[in-house]
Amino acid sequence: MELTPDELAGVVDVVGPVTREELVQACGELAFKRGEDVDSDAFEAAIDDALSTYHVIAVDSEAQRASKRSGETAERDHDADADAPLVVVGPAAFPEIVEGAADLPHILDVPARDPSTETVAAAAEQRFREDAAEAVRAGDDERIQALLDVSYDLEAWGPVELAEARGLLDEATHAN
Repeated sequence: MELTPDELAGVVDVVGPVTREELVQACGELAFKRGEDVDSDAFEAAIDDALSTYHVIAVDSEAQRASKRSGETAERDHDADADAPLVVVGPAAFPEIVEGAADLPHILDVPARDPSTETVAAAAEQRFREDAAEAVRAGDDERIQALLDVSYDLEAWGPVELAEARGLLDEATHAN
């Protein structure tokens, strides 16, 4: 079973913030319900694609712990995967709810988690800056253009300011 980045975002939208392992499990449940092959490697690759296009965002455990220390809401204390990064719906997503996804919260035993908007936005901004620096170093015009497009989505989506990074990306496209 193949899932598009928007369909993966739809799974996360229905279930809530999940670990990568839980997202693979959710994809497996959907495939099983549809009578299709459960291919964890294909799900992993689809998640990588969705992360790279900012359809979903990974919030690492350090950002979650910092959120807890600063008094913001984070995952419940009984969460066994408290140190695992959480995958949340990203700024480039138009979540598409696939058939059978509505049943996932009842099938999976995923604790309720609520990372703050600021924590998620900060994780997305950090990832964006790293991706932008790598794209410029590599001289990857296609990736630079994709990141320029994503930068506007990110600013509209969360409390981030990317004008300076966008300027550097724009300069890199003119330098090549």
